[in-house]
Amino acid sequence: MPDQGDGTFINPILNGDYSDPDVVRVGDDFYLTASSFTNVPGLPVLHSKDLVNWTLIGHALAKNVPEAHHAVPRHGGGVWAPAIRHREGRFYIYYPDPDFGIFMVSATDPKGPWSAPVLVDDSKGAIDPAPFWDDDGQAWLVHAFAGSRAGFKNVVTLKKMSADGTRTLDAGRRIIDGDRLPKAATSQGPTPWFTTEGPKLYKRGGYYYVFVPSGSVKGGWQGVFRARHIEGPYEGRNVMDQGDTAINGPHQGAWVHTPAGEDWFVHFSDTDSYGRRVFLQPMHWGADGWPVIGARQGKEHYGEPVTRHRKPKVAAQPPATAPVASDEFDDGRHLGWQWMANPMADWVDGGVKGRLRLKAVSSPANLWEAGHLLTQKLPGMTFSVTTSIELKPGGQPGERAGLLVYGYDYAWIGLENTPAGQRLVQATRLDADLGVNKGKVQQSSETVLAAPLEVTGPVHVRLSFSPVEVAEPAPDVPHYWHSMLRSTHARVTFSYSLDGVAFRPFGSAFTTRPGRWVGTQVGLFAQAPGGTPSNTATRAGYAEFDYFRFGR
Repeated sequence: MPDQGDGTFINPILNGDYSDPDVVRVGDDFYLTASSFTNVPGLPVLHSKDLVNWTLIGHALAKNVPEAHHAVPRHGGGVWAPAIRHREGRFYIYYPDPDFGIFMVSATDPKGPWSAPVLVDDSKGAIDPAPFWDDDGQAWLVHAFAGSRAGFKNVVTLKKMSADGTRTLDAGRRIIDGDRLPKAATSQGPTPWFTTEGPKLYKRGGYYYVFVPSGSVKGGWQGVFRARHIEGPYEGRNVMDQGDTAINGPHQGAWVHTPAGEDWFVHFSDTDSYGRRVFLQPMHWGADGWPVIGARQGKEHYGEPVTRHRKPKVAAQPPATAPVASDEFDDGRHLGWQWMANPMADWVDGGVKGRLRLKAVSSPANLWEAGHLLTQKLPGMTFSVTTSIELKPGGQPGERAGLLVYGYDYAWIGLENTPAGQRLVQATRLDADLGVNKGKVQQSSETVLAAPLEVTGPVHVRLSFSPVEVAEPAPDVPHYWHSMLRSTHARVTFSYSLDGVAFRPFGSAFTTRPGRWVGTQVGLFAQAPGGTPSNTATRAGYAEFDYFRFGR
């Protein structure tokens, strides 16, 4: 809980993996959206009255488009860094899918309904869009490029848009080219601008400002460029880096000006398995017209992140809140749940109340390839999550259901139907993504441990998480922050109970890894084995989950 109840807050303000956050203020209200990649529904929309306490109020994207393409998990694809704006009574979110282009959705109510996505620009590899309407009504769009798709990166392009913001009107011009810039002054010495992306365009005091992160996700900093004319030329500087703090790569986010006249910056910091968590920093404008974010480092023109600070001044302080995580399934499921791909209508039985009923969907044995996983973000660093599972097989051996911890490596505890009856199992799969290592595709197989007990009804299962630091080799660059020498993951232990009271440990501990551009996720699934005979079976089984509770 970031709100300390004494007028201060501690970072992060969002412990969940809300990657690449952007924020807009509308009156006394603040709205945040974030990347969602392959997870569906996408583009989460959160609301706050003070920039500290946030509530998830909906999603702006019901399904990823093109729908057929995203009917299976596209790990690392889908929705990249978005931008949210408000204009003339309407909310707009611009987001990129680097394989298809830049899209826009809009709504009059941030809770929805949101419009169907409109393709605004189909430039190959375009990412991180942000719209801007100038004082004369001219609409503009800035965006960066993904080197993996475009063949180049480290460039920010400015394009004219139609007045309604539905299409770009020209090929644009490069206003920032990181490869051509002099090195930036940072607390680690002069550092080249590389992986310059995530632009946000603003106007203040006769200057146009482009806020851009640079230096990569974990090792980077927050840069700002300014120009008298929107098309440049732009000059830039570092305005916040890690300094002597433990908050790595403090960058990519939103400048927010409050009704009280204060300035704040919302950004993320990558915490490996725990995802890209969201931080809030004070921001001050100097007499020279440049901002400094965080606590100024001595007499330098850049700051460093704060861990604790007084809260923003707002008209009325809201109660301490955080996005809902636990779920009793009394009336459906809460908004925090997401699928791994565009869902089919029968994956969940919406007519069942008080429980979550998931169909045993036929899919590959490797759950990395399964879209029917129902997951949510990790809510904190040290916690447990418990659920009750009852498996109702459709008659096919191999149907299974479980409580899952998921990333490049995954593990789960749950039930499996066998010819001899149901058994309680713990399963682990390392290198589930089948990535390429030294030119060869990694091999992956599931290790399954069965408990020596007969299962005749519901079983309560639990995952317990605690953070662990893993040493990393020094990066091959001349200057780097000390945080690059470690990663934070979670040690997960497994336990079960037949009565929901007394839990017994089961299996070996598991160390998490994140997924592609996302942190580790936790969730539920029901599965039938892919291929014959399950795909031709006339009956499909299901699993019921009575609750899903987080605790200490």
